[in-house]
Amino acid sequence: MGNMRLNIASLLCLLLLLSGCSEYSAVLKSSDYEYKYEAAKALYADGHCRQAAEIFVTLIGTLRGTQYGEECLYMTAESNLRASDYETAAIYFKRYYQSYPNGRYAEMARYNCGYSLYRQTVDVRLDQTTTMEAIKEFQNFLDYVPNTNLKQQTQHIIFELQDKLVQKEYLAAKLYFDLGDYGGTMAYGGNNYEACVVTAQNALKDYPYASATLREDLSILSLRAKHLLATQSIEEKAVGRYRDVIDEYYAFTNDFPESKFIGEANRIFSDAEKAISTRGATIEEDMMTAYDVRKRITQEQTEQETKDPEKKNKKLSGRFLNWMKNGITHNRRKDK
Repeated sequence: MGNMRLNIASLLCLLLLLSGCSEYSAVLKSSDYEYKYEAAKALYADGHCRQAAEIFVTLIGTLRGTQYGEECLYMTAESNLRASDYETAAIYFKRYYQSYPNGRYAEMARYNCGYSLYRQTVDVRLDQTTTMEAIKEFQNFLDYVPNTNLKQQTQHIIFELQDKLVQKEYLAAKLYFDLGDYGGTMAYGGNNYEACVVTAQNALKDYPYASATLREDLSILSLRAKHLLATQSIEEKAVGRYRDVIDEYYAFTNDFPESKFIGEANRIFSDAEKAISTRGATIEEDMMTAYDVRKRITQEQTEQETKDPEKKNKKLSGRFLNWMKNGITHNRRKDK
């Protein structure tokens, strides 16, 4: 393919030639691959990255297998990145490190693939598939080059992206909370407050390194939802749910002792304690009443059996016959 190195004067001439649209079109149509490659590099160096990318991409197939094939593929990705075509850049960076896993530019290709995806991420209210893909690429990058100089900034971006996913979960939990007892949702047992709690607590569990602000917002939302769920519960479930509120309160105050929501949390705790004190006594009375009824029935049965011993013997005889029958049946099965 000949010498592909041109001197500075030649590069300047190329830039002058490419300054017009007709000259640029002529380069694209040219069959002189040496000339096209150097022209693309000259355009890239001068900041005309979009035009450079268009030329580089036409040379990938031609230069594959040559000493310039690896650089051409990487420069195609790099030019698209500099031209802010992040979608195309991510495709070519990934193609590069898959084609040249140990290539000269493998480390930067992996990082830039994640970065290109990162630059495509959208508002938290929209689909976050690209966000998850970016996190995956960055994590793979750190696995591939654990001691990279880019480790700190990569981790910073990963945490930023994870916060985006947590914020989306917070918005979902907040929506359930705002819906309250309206309609309900069968997926979480027919109650929006339960759905709120599940969504918030799953987010806290799945993203332990989320920012403190987001974790605090999710935690207080979970406490509020549990409290409202308890206030609307039937009597049989109320005490258990109020105790769950108290457990949630202690977890919240332990994690965020100086929270801006601490006053609200204390009021919820006080209300839960009063509710348990009132309802707990009622439940205890009901349990004692049920115990007294069972005890009285047992005493009456004992008194009747004392007055009529034959009734007791008949009951025992019936149990003995059943035992004998079952025993004989069992023995026959064993014999078989």
